[in-house]
Amino acid sequence: MMIVDNALQKRAEAGNPVKVAMIGAGFMGRGIANQIANSVPGMELVAISNRSVDAAKRAYTEAGIEDIKEIFNVAELEDAVKKGEYAVTEDAMLLCRAEGIDAIIEVTGAIEFGAHVVMEAINHRKHIIMMNAELDGTIGSILKLYADKAGVILSACDGDQPGVEMNLYRFVKSIGLTPLLCGNIKGLQDPYRNPTTQEAFAKRWGQKPHMVTSFADGTKISFEQAIVANATGMKVAQRGMLGYDFKGHVDEMTSMYDIEQLKELGGIVDYVVGAKPGPGVFVFATHDDPKQQHYLNLYKLGEGPLYSFYTPYHLCHFEVPLSVARAVLFGDAVMSPLGGPLVDVVTTAKIDLKAGDTLDGIGFYMTYGQCENAEVVREQNLLPMGLAEGCRLKRDISKDQVLTYDDVELPQGRLCDKLRQEQNAYFAPSKTLAIAR
Repeated sequence: MMIVDNALQKRAEAGNPVKVAMIGAGFMGRGIANQIANSVPGMELVAISNRSVDAAKRAYTEAGIEDIKEIFNVAELEDAVKKGEYAVTEDAMLLCRAEGIDAIIEVTGAIEFGAHVVMEAINHRKHIIMMNAELDGTIGSILKLYADKAGVILSACDGDQPGVEMNLYRFVKSIGLTPLLCGNIKGLQDPYRNPTTQEAFAKRWGQKPHMVTSFADGTKISFEQAIVANATGMKVAQRGMLGYDFKGHVDEMTSMYDIEQLKELGGIVDYVVGAKPGPGVFVFATHDDPKQQHYLNLYKLGEGPLYSFYTPYHLCHFEVPLSVARAVLFGDAVMSPLGGPLVDVVTTAKIDLKAGDTLDGIGFYMTYGQCENAEVVREQNLLPMGLAEGCRLKRDISKDQVLTYDDVELPQGRLCDKLRQEQNAYFAPSKTLAIAR
């Protein structure tokens, strides 16, 4: 990562900044705009798209940029980029199609719309940095396949907890240890939270109640840990993860895990509620060399067999520009799926649901998401949480019951369903076995 700052400085000195466009101008989008405009030499945020163009303008003005041009077609956008003007539009696809833009930052948090954005960006050979674990955790594997074929980088981002975990994982692996657990530290986990219970907190921090709810009810962390699993080859020890409630330091948790189970599963992703130092991340790893074990003990990491490494914070939007630079300047993805999904997020009833109900979205009143190993999802035909919104129930579903495809009617014509079907077919176990042979 430290090489990135020098590379950006050279682009600044050459008057050749990395040109970035951003789709989504909500709470995190505004933070990213401010960061790029005021703290990242060698990079320019040349265009912002949002469903409401006023929100896109707000992101610029809060960053201190007042001279903004609203554009309505690709030619106008390309002209604005050439002239060094800052552009806003309600049409996200213009950003994906325009020449002169090196990368797209996708901050929509939406799955169907996000799928359209990412596919359009790939089709026009734009690198994509996603601050959208929900999209990645639903159809990330097939999107990565399309990106690879187009020769572009599709990546999650630094700063968000999955990216921080991945950076820590790569560090631990690079110094010769074998990571067996990637963990996320939470302050709260209650699957029955909803936008009403979270309204006051959301208002305090200027966020949307449903987004805050997805943090509190466990859906967000499920997507985050699923994409970590899919990028590392890890699984979950059980549906929903182990999810210990522990008030001590994360270093003290190494004895709580069965190391043989961790090895058998190829490592696991997990979370803990209440541990210190929060809200950070941790990696537990082993080392087989007794000589190196002696050094690790000397360096105060204990006697093993699990050694604890942690990062005590995650800085979300502050680090997203670094992800863009890694993709554009070095062809390095912060995190992307290794292949087919190993962990999915499945739809679970938050309340008793009735036949005929149409399911609401992530972080609302009707459902929450849980991690489950992909082979179980296939065998039981479970409904991915990322596809649940808009589905109509065929039968009554009890609270805490996991939904299957057989329980619902899918909305017609969605790209996300088509891509999920492609993903299932391409990475089917029989095909994977045939390729391996």
